[in-house]
Amino acid sequence: MTGTAGVLQGKRIGVFGKGGAGKSTVVVLLARALRRRGYEVCVVDADSTNAGLAAALGLERVPRPLMRRFGGTVFTGGSVSCPVDDPTPLPSPKIDLDAVEPDYVSDDGAGLSLLSLGKITEDGPGAGCDGPVAKIARDLVVEHGGHDVLTLLDFKAGFEDWARGVITTLDWAVVVVDPTTAAVDMAGHMDDVVRRIRAGAGPATHHLEDPRLVEIAEGLYRDARVRGTLCVLNDVPDAESEDFLRAALARRAVTPVATIREDRAIAGAWMRGDPVEDDGRVDEAFAIVEALEAAERVTA
Repeated sequence: MTGTAGVLQGKRIGVFGKGGAGKSTVVVLLARALRRRGYEVCVVDADSTNAGLAAALGLERVPRPLMRRFGGTVFTGGSVSCPVDDPTPLPSPKIDLDAVEPDYVSDDGAGLSLLSLGKITEDGPGAGCDGPVAKIARDLVVEHGGHDVLTLLDFKAGFEDWARGVITTLDWAVVVVDPTTAAVDMAGHMDDVVRRIRAGAGPATHHLEDPRLVEIAEGLYRDARVRGTLCVLNDVPDAESEDFLRAALARRAVTPVATIREDRAIAGAWMRGDPVEDDGRVDEAFAIVEALEAAERVTA
């Protein structure tokens, strides 16, 4: 697990999207593009519902959920709480890829590793919400050999994790837009949320009765590290569709940095549980890497 240091090494990049937009596909392609760029990459499966990321990455084993290492959810008698009700940070959020028990990490031996935070189905019916998964995603720091690893987080579909504060500890948020109006709207909302956080907007805290918890929640937003949002078009079938999406996004003041074309082979791989092969799609993902690097240099 070695890589050549670059401007993104040690950064935390979150990938978001509506259900079916293909965010996990973008995570896989982006991880491979980053590795070819020389980065050591740790993919974090922060999606509490969908499965299959390990197979899509070509890894032989699904890692044990870190939720168990961090003590389990409060809903099952554990210690990890939902950040909306209890924004208190995890007491020891660092994971060293050298020191962590082997069953908690899966890797290819060539600079790509995978951690999984847990699935809501693992604790059975009535176990509660998946907010504790979001708290680990918010606070987790991945290290290897004394340096922070570029961490690529695959979040659950929709808006819910945004409200849980996961954006505050990211460096960059990537939102995936497929050819749907809902995805265009989501990209606009994401861009607006990040801009508001950077302008000093705080979280909703009226539900918190403890002033100490209010101060913690407000502090997380006050100290937010997120620099901006990048939009990626995915599963685009033709030039006409791309033009339509770009025009719709332009009305929301959003400009996509990359376009990933529709690929039946990718859809087939997810259906069968096979590795998502690069083909020509990973070259399209290089545009995302270049955009992230350029944005990081400008804002550093």
